[in-house]
Amino acid sequence: MAISSFFNSPRTVFSAATLLRAGFLLYGLFQDAFSPMKYTDIDYFVFTDAAHFIAQGKSPYARDTYRYTPLLAWLMYPTTWPGFWFSFGKVLFAIGDIVTGWMMFRILRTHQNMSQERALKYASIWLLNPMVATISTRGSSEGLLGVFVTALLWAVLAERIPLAGFLLGFAVHFKIYPFIYAASIVWSLDDNRKNRVTSVSSSPITQAIKFLTPRRLVLAAYSLLAFSALNAVMYLAYEWPFLEHSYFYHLVRIDHRHNFSPYNILLYLNSSLRADSATHASSSMELERLAFVPQLLLSAVMIPLALAKKDLPSTMLAQTFAFVTFNKVCTSQYFLWYMMFLPYYLPDSTLLRSRRIGITSLVLWVLGQAAWLHQGFQLEFNGQSTFVPGLWGSSVLFFGINVGILSIIIRDIRSKESSKSYVKAGKST
Repeated sequence: MAISSFFNSPRTVFSAATLLRAGFLLYGLFQDAFSPMKYTDIDYFVFTDAAHFIAQGKSPYARDTYRYTPLLAWLMYPTTWPGFWFSFGKVLFAIGDIVTGWMMFRILRTHQNMSQERALKYASIWLLNPMVATISTRGSSEGLLGVFVTALLWAVLAERIPLAGFLLGFAVHFKIYPFIYAASIVWSLDDNRKNRVTSVSSSPITQAIKFLTPRRLVLAAYSLLAFSALNAVMYLAYEWPFLEHSYFYHLVRIDHRHNFSPYNILLYLNSSLRADSATHASSSMELERLAFVPQLLLSAVMIPLALAKKDLPSTMLAQTFAFVTFNKVCTSQYFLWYMMFLPYYLPDSTLLRSRRIGITSLVLWVLGQAAWLHQGFQLEFNGQSTFVPGLWGSSVLFFGINVGILSIIIRDIRSKESSKSYVKAGKST
């Protein structure tokens, strides 16, 4: 009864979510002051250092390892002011978490026709999740990314196509990976599907013309306009370093620390080879690029084509899950990328319908991380060589667990009917 009454009030749930993040922020200040192991994420110092360079009239890329859009450094500008303002970015990211949760609640209410209590329960998977709150209050910018991606989903479901196009272009500028959603969104925008001609005799040109519907063209135009305009402004301000660090760097990055990916050991070895020989660097670079082939083929092509017309939010979950699982760099922050889609998928999922499958999947997912973190701790803090079989074996184990969960998600989506019915129902409300 108490739990039910708690989820009857949006004010109660959102107040609890706010207090949760405020508690983590205050605890973080205490840990940073008195513990040798800091609460604040190293990336937050990168953001704030870049902001200090901007305050001095310099480029944010004067800060080594700053690999983001200059917009993020400009958003961090208040952290250059004295006093508590250093935590401004953490507060901003935490607010982003709350805004994302509010939009999730509205999508569940409006476009999936949930009752208020049920919608709040599923939105709380994000709002009251300690992992989500911790990552944002440590200074990771994923909270802001959640705002952009969730707003994009809302705009598509509400059929606000120009806005959806703008948000897609903006999100890709802010963080490259949301480009994978373009295929699903475009494929889901299928006008007059019931009346379309499916004759195999149609020429490729005819099929292409039918595919280029007004809504798809508007989406493409607005997204390209937003993306191009932002990049043009940033290039005029910061020239080649902007392109190099914001985009091209991610094609050859070899981050091996805190990386759950099975590519972890390969990247570690390649980082040593690059330090030893330019020849080795060239060959390792080519090998690393192959990691994009299965990742993008699955997340940006196969999953959208197979699933997007059945259930767009769940398809975006499957895409993100595949992108993160098959990425050559996989850190805890990336888990938030797919967690923001869980409230839309879980209500009718096998993971909830079958407690055995759901609990087993969750336990294995947590244990897979724990196994890797144990090996990583022994390596990075105790100086023990745990590369093989420990670190590599735990990476492969975690990869296998994630592939298994992904297969459950894909099977669930394939069994669904078209999502058009609830999108139109949502629009009419």
